[in-house]
Amino acid sequence: MAPSAITPERSTTPETVTDLTNAGIKATITKTAPSISTTTKPQPTHLAELDASLLHTTLTSTPRTVPTAASLSAAGSQKKCTDHMITCTWSCTTGWQTPELVPFGPLSLMPNASCLHYATTCFEGLKLHRGVDGRLRLFRPQLNCARMLRSAARIALPGFAPAQLLRLIVALCAADAGKWLPRRRRRGGVDAGEEDEEREVEEEGDEEDGAAGRFLYVRPAMVASDASLGVGKPNEALLFVLLSCFPDLSKSGVTGRPGLRLLASQEDMVRAWPGGFGHAKVGANYGPTFVAQGEARERGYDQILWLFGENGVVTEAGASNFFVVWKTRDGRTQLVTAPLEEKIILDGVTRRSVVELARERWPNECEVVERTFEMREVAEAVQEGRILEAFTAGTAVFIAPVAEIHFKGADLHIPMGKGEGGPFTLQIRTWLEDVMCGRTEHPWSLVIEEDDA
Repeated sequence: MAPSAITPERSTTPETVTDLTNAGIKATITKTAPSISTTTKPQPTHLAELDASLLHTTLTSTPRTVPTAASLSAAGSQKKCTDHMITCTWSCTTGWQTPELVPFGPLSLMPNASCLHYATTCFEGLKLHRGVDGRLRLFRPQLNCARMLRSAARIALPGFAPAQLLRLIVALCAADAGKWLPRRRRRGGVDAGEEDEEREVEEEGDEEDGAAGRFLYVRPAMVASDASLGVGKPNEALLFVLLSCFPDLSKSGVTGRPGLRLLASQEDMVRAWPGGFGHAKVGANYGPTFVAQGEARERGYDQILWLFGENGVVTEAGASNFFVVWKTRDGRTQLVTAPLEEKIILDGVTRRSVVELARERWPNECEVVERTFEMREVAEAVQEGRILEAFTAGTAVFIAPVAEIHFKGADLHIPMGKGEGGPFTLQIRTWLEDVMCGRTEHPWSLVIEEDDA
């Protein structure tokens, strides 16, 4: 006689995938980082938490060459990293090990490491600036560290106190910035004379040698490193932090023209969706977009403007948040960007800063609106002469004006002011640059004290 099927009792409480995901994230953080858990009474754990005070330092014996500022605009310039990196391993049996500051070099992973097969990898991106006063600054790094915790937990990687990750980032910046972001620039391989000593770092037009530019790109990342092809939560992980040279992409697109040219995605192209992980900086959010991005650039566009659904809801431009400034039909000026509630878009640090500054400093000039809006609305605003400007906001491209959007066979031309962006775009960029570079004292800047050379 064949066994009869037994129907399990159904729970009286409705349960969704989102409920399961949120419960799993909470459980991961409670187990791996109980000091920051929101659980009323987290269970005692034997797992060590991430502790930056234990950092062990081994300095390089083979210093790397600092590129010239001119070389940073060349293709592949983002490949150049500084002398050192931070590494720290985690295991499900012992927790976080001693973090180390070590010479930059290869990582060791087995071919069956989880991250090489199941996209169990997350990362962050922020910039280390050399200010006009010669001091080093990070811009709102607490937000990046908190977001990396959320990203890690979303893919079952271990939790950590964001403040500890920030301390590790600061240690690496303090160690390497003196050489890679020098207080003064060099010309022809010789220090400039004393009369030039107080020149602002961002001055242009000089032949420079031995200077990495105005900022370094900071890349914390975490990957699942356990050597197992099993489909499940990782049992081992590797955290690392790098500093990389990076070109300034804010004033023109990758095509070299003033203003970005965006190609609106078609209905059969989806980057992220409600209930997914578009809000997290995980590798799976980026790799699948590279094919479309590459084709767009082959056709003369800088990035894809990602739309969602049959109504063409505007989400992000490439890996950046997207803003439009327009006049409503009743004459109000609005700064509009997509909302965060559905977790389709990234809660960008630059995006958040734009929204907060605009609300604070333009209480009467411009209404800041976070809402779902469709590409159709943008097209209508262009056709009716109500579009004022548009820009993208992100760490890599910073605040980049948009000059054109190709949508359903038509080129929608966006006003660019005098060629470098509209007045709202330029004002926002100036406000943020002033904070980042120390022209304006602001609590968003974290000043870093450098190690002695």
